Amino acid sequence: MEIGTDIKRAANYLNEGDVVAIPTETVYGLAASILSEKGIQKIYQLKGRPNNNPLIVHVASIEEISKWVEVWPEKAKILADAFMPGPITLVMPKSNKIPHYVTSGQDTVGIRVPNHPLFVELLKSLPAPLAAPSANPSNATSATQAKHVVSYFKNKDLPYVLDGGACTNGLESTIVGFEKNEVVIYRVGAITIEQIEQWVGKVKRATTKKHTLTPGMFTRHYAPKTPLIMTDDLDAYTKQYPEAHVAILYTGKKKKSSNAKITYINLSESDNLEEVGQKLYATLLALDEQSYDALLIQPFPSTDLGITLNDRLTRATAKK
Repeated sequence: MEIGTDIKRAANYLNEGDVVAIPTETVYGLAASILSEKGIQKIYQLKGRPNNNPLIVHVASIEEISKWVEVWPEKAKILADAFMPGPITLVMPKSNKIPHYVTSGQDTVGIRVPNHPLFVELLKSLPAPLAAPSANPSNATSATQAKHVVSYFKNKDLPYVLDGGACTNGLESTIVGFEKNEVVIYRVGAITIEQIEQWVGKVKRATTKKHTLTPGMFTRHYAPKTPLIMTDDLDAYTKQYPEAHVAILYTGKKKKSSNAKITYINLSESDNLEEVGQKLYATLLALDEQSYDALLIQPFPSTDLGITLNDRLTRATAKK
């Protein structure tokens, strides 16, 4: 595995039908050309990803979207103008130019314009868009730095990691669809529901599999190796298990404990949820290397970005 910033080298691998890891503003991804069935299948194999979980297609500009979708709803255009390039994915009827192996046989495609200069430059150098899920084994914590990708895939057949530094958002894109003139949120993400409703009015949040299946809808996802516990009562847990070696993730004023087995990790002294989003996955991955018995965190307020953070934590704490 090579790591670097050589766009031409990354493009060569992609043009040969191989897979490379790429940086985005959200999380790192494993990318292959949508025209390479071999490359797409390799993504599924590397991740251990179920074949019924479709991939998001990435294009270099808003103008390119029309080439790859059959229908572009008016509200989708409004959201594209408002949030692209950026962490939003729009699910629309796909053009027949997009192979079914990219969309798991579905007639819709999730498509987005990333906001990372290195990735956009790579996309502009290629003859076709890239399909790219997150660069981690299926259900594991997403990678937000190149070193996370290396740690996950160091013994796998991944030839190149395009190093774009730490991801600025740190949370996956919000996935939005359009069903019977309704705007549907399939996956909450870095763009909040409140932000979207400012542009298109009230939206529906998909909670059942009656809706189109998109990334991020499986019950268990984003999970660290160390047991993660989300609870409103941190003291109750530490009193119940006084000998447990735990790390408590929190925001706000600094905390100390007389119990040497408890480590406090501050995700944001100013209670800034965007900062929490930037740090969350990297913090979980770092703590995974330190042999804690459990990681504890309280749920965030159920508004704005707190909804996204609670969604990730709920899925990360779900049973296998």
